[in-house]
Amino acid sequence: MLTTLAKQGQGAPGEEPSITRRLAPLIAVVGCDGSGKSTVSENVLDCVRGYGPAAAAHLGKQSGNLGRALTRLPLIGPRIGRVIDRKVAGVRSSRTSNKAPGVLVALVVYAFTLRRLFRFRRMMAARRQGLIIVADRYPQMELPGAYDGPSLAVATTRNPVVRWLARREEAAYESMTRTRPDLVLRLNVDLDTACARKPDHRRELLRDKVAATPLLKFNGAPIVDIDSTQPLAEVLAAARLAVANTMAERGYALPGVEGSAFGQ
Repeated sequence: MLTTLAKQGQGAPGEEPSITRRLAPLIAVVGCDGSGKSTVSENVLDCVRGYGPAAAAHLGKQSGNLGRALTRLPLIGPRIGRVIDRKVAGVRSSRTSNKAPGVLVALVVYAFTLRRLFRFRRMMAARRQGLIIVADRYPQMELPGAYDGPSLAVATTRNPVVRWLARREEAAYESMTRTRPDLVLRLNVDLDTACARKPDHRRELLRDKVAATPLLKFNGAPIVDIDSTQPLAEVLAAARLAVANTMAERGYALPGVEGSAFGQ
């Protein structure tokens, strides 16, 4: 069960202290595709459950998973798949060229933003109930147009509908990024390794994510960098140690183990 020395943590500037003190720790795992986010997140979740109730949260768009599910629908699935492919191509084109997306593409992008916002709010509700959260991915605004950041803000348009959607998207991300994780585990990987682990992903997209990973600051959240090209055991050990230190700083200890670092 949970032993706490002091369950009162420090929050982001401007947060109400009385609210912040009720929130359980939030640990985010970020990195390029192929860096091992899912494996590390699952392992960290198992570890923090030693401190008390915990839950996982996925804060990415998961557009690929949704698209694959829709395309498996009988009769209409193939047609939906072709539409999704066209819309995804439109989004990618607007990101690279700063060309404003059309209304339909902007609506698709904003729909995914609302989906992410819904999962974020559900995660925050779990934190207020005392659950320690391990988040796979985390929203950011430092690099618009990529890497779990807002997609519509990079384009300029005279279309009033697209402008309105862009403002709403920006407001959603501002709301989410005001909450800083207690710890960000930033998994770093080189391009060749990422491509070898994700052969179905486009190399140029992985290249951009590999380059962007070290630039993300997540509103000043504590960040621990981990070289995820190391053997898996070493990657997991580094993640567990970082999490143990953060939990100790927040006043959590494993039952019966003073100053524990996951039994080390």
